[in-house]
Amino acid sequence: RFQIQRGKTDPTGYKSLGDCFRTIFQREGLLGFYKGILPPILAETPKRAVKFFTFEQYKKLLGYASLPPGLAFAVAGLGSGLTEAVVVNPFEVVKVTLQANRNAFAEQPSSFVQARQIIKTDGLGFQGLNKGLTATLGRHGVFNMVYFGFYFNVKNILPVN
Repeated sequence: RFQIQRGKTDPTGYKSLGDCFRTIFQREGLLGFYKGILPPILAETPKRAVKFFTFEQYKKLLGYASLPPGLAFAVAGLGSGLTEAVVVNPFEVVKVTLQANRNAFAEQPSSFVQARQIIKTDGLGFQGLNKGLTATLGRHGVFNMVYFGFYFNVKNILPVN
């Protein structure tokens, strides 16, 4: 929730982290801190399932290529991250839209209503439910490439106990 950034010239922008907490509590109440929490919760299980399932599938596919194991794990991680990003991005768009809404928690639409509104006004494309997909692809792709590449390369070096 505190990642929402506004420009320096925005009169409603937060001046500090403390100001952010205070303003949210005063304007939106205690539940205002939990705006946009449902989409990440709903996305977490499919996100993890896609991440690990696709990593294993890419790893199998790369087994046929003549790549060093360390590179194969990193490339499989990149593929799993890119696939994960496609699944996660619509949930991220709904979450950020809900969090950017400065109305009180009770006045804001539900996650499902917000998703329908985004689809209705902007569609499913890069201006609608898949807005910011390229940034999400970059974030998840690079993270998973480093995560899986590092994990599987270091795992074999460290002592078992």
